[in-house]
Amino acid sequence: MTVETIFALASGAGRAAVAVIRLSGPAAGATLSALAGATPEPRRADYVRFRDPRSDETLDYGLALWFPAPHSATGEDCAELHLHGGRAVVDAALLTLAQFPGLRLAEPGEFARRAFVNGKIDLSQAEALADLIEARTAFQRRQALRLAGGALRRETEIWRSAIVEAMALVESDLDFADEAEVSAVPAGALESLLGPALEQIDRALASAPASERLREGFLVVLLGPPNAGKSTLLNALARREAAIVSEEPGTTRDLIEVELDLGGLPITLVDTAGLRESESAVERIGVARARARAGEADLILWLSEGGAEPAPDFGPAAAEVLRVATKADVVQPAPDSLAVSTREGRGMDILCNEIAYRAGAALGDGGSALIAHARQRAELEEARERLGAALQGDKAPELVAEDLRLAARALQRIAGAVDVEDLLGLIFSRFCIGK
Repeated sequence: MTVETIFALASGAGRAAVAVIRLSGPAAGATLSALAGATPEPRRADYVRFRDPRSDETLDYGLALWFPAPHSATGEDCAELHLHGGRAVVDAALLTLAQFPGLRLAEPGEFARRAFVNGKIDLSQAEALADLIEARTAFQRRQALRLAGGALRRETEIWRSAIVEAMALVESDLDFADEAEVSAVPAGALESLLGPALEQIDRALASAPASERLREGFLVVLLGPPNAGKSTLLNALARREAAIVSEEPGTTRDLIEVELDLGGLPITLVDTAGLRESESAVERIGVARARARAGEADLILWLSEGGAEPAPDFGPAAAEVLRVATKADVVQPAPDSLAVSTREGRGMDILCNEIAYRAGAALGDGGSALIAHARQRAELEEARERLGAALQGDKAPELVAEDLRLAARALQRIAGAVDVEDLLGLIFSRFCIGK
């Protein structure tokens, strides 16, 4: 099958000091030579004149880099053009590349997908690279970098090696059951081999919910009666006018979300409609949406003037409720609530610390993460279940061997080694076009 050569802008769109255009595929070297006049030495940046080979018109002056296969990010011949980041320069370069036979614009994630196909990264690393691109905070970056570096792959290989060794014991017992000189599997041998792996898998699964939530962020929903100061507090925490503030009750009708970085933790704040009975159909919809969002929250901030109004019962499955007494500069706050005044800045640092403390307890810092995606967790749960079944007493060796085989296969699917073809399009579509 003929492999096409792809190209794309790898740096951000819009005006910038530098723009990077990537090429990958069999025609990358010849294309670079046609644009730059020659192919540079591998992995050395040469300052060149980039030109349109049809007209000899100068496109720009910049750096040309050449990465011959297999020593490249994708495992194919790769090239990079480092140009000035003006829109006209980038457009001219992309238009020129599009005229070359056999070249086409890359699809989202296609560079990363080729790296996966060529064994440069496994599937867990590819997912982590997508997370790294989307990381908004330091802890998200830390977690994504750890997993992109192959932390999960290394652990699964250790677990799989133990399973393979156990499989060898069981299958040798099956293959040579009639041979007197070959003894059965020694008592406790499988437990000795698989016990440490099971313990490590259990620890990884226990930390998985926090790692998955770190990717999505900690959800804080602001609730309270009309004119309790929810929108004002949202604006103060966001440090911008994200929500309309008015003395008129019921101004906020829809959900307004703002993303924050509190000490490296990703926080999503949601402003909601004031909770009250209303004859307005639109306002009733807003109240219903507020209650629905509260059901998804990790933390509910219940706001009322001076903290006088008690929080309603949000149900047994509701998140923790933190009572916040607003307008503390004009209303005496209740003693059992956290008093804030956005006008004076009173209590704002304490409130941020309270949110960050709860977020940190729920999300962790990403430094020890192994499982960050539901797909990975599901495969690891499957492996754990099969290992547990294999260690059940009084089980036929044939069934033990099958459980071990399925456990090993589930671990292979985490790295994308088997049975993941139907997932690849979905996973790599999360990337931007130049990655």
